[in-house]
This record gives sequence, structure tokens and C-alpha cells, in this order.
Amino acid sequence: METVDIAVIGGGPAGLHAAEVAAGMGSKVVVFDGKPSVGRKFLVAGKGGLNLTHGGPLEGFVPNYQGEGNWERLLRDFSNHDLREWCHGLGQETFEASSGRVYPKALKGAPVLRAWLARLREMGVEIRPKHLWQDLVPGNILRFTNGVEVRAKSIVFALGGGSWPKTGSDGGWVGKFRELGIDCQPLVASNCGWECDWSPVVLAAAEGLPIKNIHVRAGAKTVAGELLVTRYGLEGGAIYALGGELRKMSEPAIEIDFKPTFSAAQLAAKPIREWKLSKPAAAILATSRFQDPAQLAKAAKSFRIPLLRPRPLSEAISSAGGIRWDELDGNLMLYKLPGVFVCGEMIDWDAPTGGYLLQAAFATGACAGKAAAGF
Repeated sequence: METVDIAVIGGGPAGLHAAEVAAGMGSKVVVFDGKPSVGRKFLVAGKGGLNLTHGGPLEGFVPNYQGEGNWERLLRDFSNHDLREWCHGLGQETFEASSGRVYPKALKGAPVLRAWLARLREMGVEIRPKHLWQDLVPGNILRFTNGVEVRAKSIVFALGGGSWPKTGSDGGWVGKFRELGIDCQPLVASNCGWECDWSPVVLAAAEGLPIKNIHVRAGAKTVAGELLVTRYGLEGGAIYALGGELRKMSEPAIEIDFKPTFSAAQLAAKPIREWKLSKPAAAILATSRFQDPAQLAKAAKSFRIPLLRPRPLSEAISSAGGIRWDELDGNLMLYKLPGVFVCGEMIDWDAPTGGYLLQAAFATGACAGKAAAGF
């Protein structure tokens, strides 16, 4: 049976960065991935411009993460600035948009991934595709579905969450880890659309159109952003950011402030044509059937839309749930399995879009890779 220093299971951004950090500390690293090529979810993220991270200071970054992990330490050890420098080191310059989101100037994932894989080869990292992980047996022995068995001095699992299953991130590992005695929260859709019951009139007027410059509230949380009306409900950054709040509600609903720069009294004093509502906003507000200006203005400031359910996990941008933090030490090693580390979306955390997802993948990968190399 072959023995390797460090085996990384999963070739997404968290796993590849764990491999890179461990190799940089002198370890011989082998990355095993079930698909014919690595970085597939990284390339999917790149279709939207590859939002690597978000700008700004650490104190404004940390509150975007839900979960029990020590995000201040994780992000301090591999920060948004470190991620930009990492990308620059690959020869890929970055820029910060007015929204604070940080992108490579190429606005694509493929050039970054090509340069990254070239660096990993130079560092001696071996990548073995078509090795789908099957089991972990005592002695840190890994079994794969192709019959291969490998013993590793330390292991980093980076199998992803449950979204985008075509990339290999299908959440199938959860049952296996529970069999190993590891407590895992169910994987649920995060950063996803939500379904609601639109009338045919609203759909005819608004389907496929964005509602911009609004405030949206769920529970105690309010976000600024935009929504997109779809045939089944709503998509968009605003509702993605409220997913954590919505999942807590027994009767999920949002309230939209269509005109956040005006008070209800100011709106009531204007003819409705001067409100300058977008077509979808006007169609939705018309369902209130209010004729009285004061009532209509009040509805425009707090229009409630009951929601039915989130869209399926397979459609979500990311997932929440996974291995509980109390199963892990400060270096992301499983207490019950010494020498076995986890990173990325396998751990129970949640964050909105905007660069926070990839940042967490890199930060947890850096922590696990460093700890695995030093084990």
C-alpha cells in the first residue's frame, strides 16, 4: 500500500489551497478528486466574473459569517488582502469594484486556475483525478471507488457542500462522516432563490425584471440591494443575504421598502406617477389594491411577500450545514480522528455572496493545510 505525507481529498479552491500551503512548508502532497479534472466549482464561480473576495477592513468582514468558528483568527491568518496578493503572485492582477467586490482583471476563473495549477506542479503537488473517495478506515487509510488504497500521515478533506452537484460537490460525504461518528448538520440551500405565489398579472408584467435600489427585511435583518422576479418567486443578492434569517422563520416572508429614500408621509404627498416605480415594483404594489394615498405609501414602505420554500439545494450558490464546529479543534482537526482535517463548505458556516464564500474557502484551506503539514 502506498503511503503519502498529506492526502487532500477534493480539488476545489479549499482543497487546492490547503495543498499549496502544505507543499510550501515542505510536505509531499497528493490531491485526489473524483472528477476528471479539478477546480470545477472554481470555474463555475468564474462565470460571474470570479468574485474572489471583498474589500475593506477585517472588522467589517467578520460579521458576514454565521457559524461558531473563530472567523477573526481564520481571516486574520489569511485575509482578503492576502488573497489578492496570492492572485497577483499568479500574474493575475485584481481590482475592487464600487460595490467592494474584488475580481481578477481577466474577470474569468480559467486563467487564474491555469496559473494556479502550474504553480502547484512546480511545487511538486501531485493531482490524481478520477479518484472518488469511498471510505476512511483506522490507520488513516483512504479507500477509493477504483480500488486504490492509500495510507496518509495526515489528511485534509475538502469535499465541498451540497450545491452544484455536477461539479462533484454533492454532499454525499455526510453519511460517511456520520458513520465515522462525526456530528453533521443537514446540508441546506444557501444563497438561493425563494418561491412565492405570484399572480398571473404580476408575472405578465414583471417576470425576468429586476427591482433595484430597495431595502428588504426578514426578521430583524435589513439589507439594501435588488431582487429579480422569476416565474417561481424571487432571486437576487438581497434575498440571498437574508437566507439565514428566512430559514429560522416558521412562516418565512420578506418586507420590501420600494422607496427607501422617502418617508411614507413624503410619498403620500406626491402623485404616484412621481414615485418613479419600476415596472415590476408597480405591478407588485398594485396587488395591495389600496386607493388611499396614505395606505398605498405605507404599503410601498413595507410590502410583505409570504414565501413558500427555498429553491432546491442543487440550484443554490452555496450550502449551509455540515460538520459541527465542536467536532473540530482550533486547527480544523477532528477531535475523534487525529491527523484528519476539514475545510471549506464541509464545515457548518454560512455567508452571503460578494466574495465571502471564496474567501472562507481559502482561509479554512490555509488553516487546514498548515496544520496538516505541522501534524
